[in-house]
Amino acid sequence: MTDTNREFDYLVLGGGSAGSAVASRLTEDPSVTLCLLEAGDRGDDWVIRTPLAGALMVPSKLHNWAFRTVPQKGLNGRQGYQPRGRTLGGSSAVNAMIYVRGHRSDYDHWAELGNAGWSYADVLPYFKRSENNADFETGEFHGRGGPLEVTYPRTDNPWQRYFLEAATEAQFRSNDDFNGPEQEGFGVYQVTQKNGERWSAARAYLHPHIGNRANLAIECGARVLRILIENGRATGVRVRQGGEVRTFRARREVIVSAGALQSPQILMLSGIGEAAHLKAHGIEVVHHLPGVGADLQDHPDFIFGFAAPSLDLIGLSAAGTVRLFKEILRYRRERRGLVASNFAEAGGFFRTRPDLPAPDIQIHFIVAMVDDHARKLRLGHGFSSHLCLLRPKSRGTLKLASADPMAAPAIDPAFLTHPDDIEDMVAGFKATRRIMDAPALASRRGRDLFTADVKTDDDIRAVLRARVDTVYHPVGTCRMGVDAGAVVDPELRVRGIEGLRIVDASIMPTLIGGNTNAPSIMIGEKAADMIRRTAA
Repeated sequence: MTDTNREFDYLVLGGGSAGSAVASRLTEDPSVTLCLLEAGDRGDDWVIRTPLAGALMVPSKLHNWAFRTVPQKGLNGRQGYQPRGRTLGGSSAVNAMIYVRGHRSDYDHWAELGNAGWSYADVLPYFKRSENNADFETGEFHGRGGPLEVTYPRTDNPWQRYFLEAATEAQFRSNDDFNGPEQEGFGVYQVTQKNGERWSAARAYLHPHIGNRANLAIECGARVLRILIENGRATGVRVRQGGEVRTFRARREVIVSAGALQSPQILMLSGIGEAAHLKAHGIEVVHHLPGVGADLQDHPDFIFGFAAPSLDLIGLSAAGTVRLFKEILRYRRERRGLVASNFAEAGGFFRTRPDLPAPDIQIHFIVAMVDDHARKLRLGHGFSSHLCLLRPKSRGTLKLASADPMAAPAIDPAFLTHPDDIEDMVAGFKATRRIMDAPALASRRGRDLFTADVKTDDDIRAVLRARVDTVYHPVGTCRMGVDAGAVVDPELRVRGIEGLRIVDASIMPTLIGGNTNAPSIMIGEKAADMIRRTAA
């Protein structure tokens, strides 16, 4: 059965961080009608709301696409893991909630590449507009009154202090605001929470308006089959929902917001992409656009891990179970403590060379032992530290594995294939180890889980290739630009197709130096203004 009677001004394909923002902002105008199509559910259950329950989602298929990469040449042929949110809110519903925007030079570089309107000065107002910061006053860098709740974590965990003391002992500077005048330094991360509960993009931008905006329709459980292109214009979309194939029409625009791994997949399934690749899968070529799925960029990440006999660290033990039960009761009373933890409570940014214009390494300090994205559990308690290379030179691809819209795409981040990346991570490894070996942590830790026998640079390279994987920040597969390889122009319009835009992290021309959730929300905010100008 096919339903062809639903028509709106706009269709938004995907209710993740950017999709939630653009859909909410466009429907502030009551004369506009919009339908958001989401493959997952409403994103409002207790698992999503409760920060500690993120440990249930990342390693499983609960609210999670749980993709795998193709075998990685730079990682000894290993397949990587790519968790992505499958619910309203997208990955903001399953992530570590860290609110980081990236370095100002990232956006200035986008503008230097020819993307007018995307400099730091241009995007800062959209970051501020989205934000309701509980800890920083409205001013040059922060905003209040926006829908996205931002605050410091409410865990009261002493290991934040131990980690920051260790960073100071290792001669790194302190920083209490990574989104302020200077990113470099170490401190406690702000998170997208309110009263100890996760504040996903859906909770910020969509949930308050469900049932309250007659012009906003949200269809969950809707898997996109293809975008409908007629005479060079996107006019609608065909989806599978509840066992039926349904058609939704767009009078003005189709807005693809399915993320860096699925937006290019949707384009290719719709006949937009590299012609030879589409033909190889038996897909009729609607528009030859070879940049679709190219330029996949992601942050390669290595994790140090240490046992530590402290019940302030999340772990598996009889005493830890008793402590967790007490913490659950505390959380129900106060919305504070261990259950409010985003795991990655503190961290920092630093340069491996003084001549670099911006930090090239980010650290996430985790109040638990993490092994293989929490898919391998270890008895006892401990802590971990992520070492993340911020601007890798390796470039991968996103391709179709099949013409079946229900199949996962072929994801190839090409981690550590550029020789500079592994050498930069060697430098980052040595600097991070200085922090791990500083007295404030070394005096409190036990067994070194992964790096005890790593002594030489060759040892470091070997352990990196054996253990590096993603830190969950894929971008670039529908790259914005003014060159022939770009997929969208600086207004985010797909080149060569009318009425079609991409609004998500896939449009980033280069990977930003930090976590990608806040920038994705900014992209949604900015896109709404662009679309309104087009319609005016």
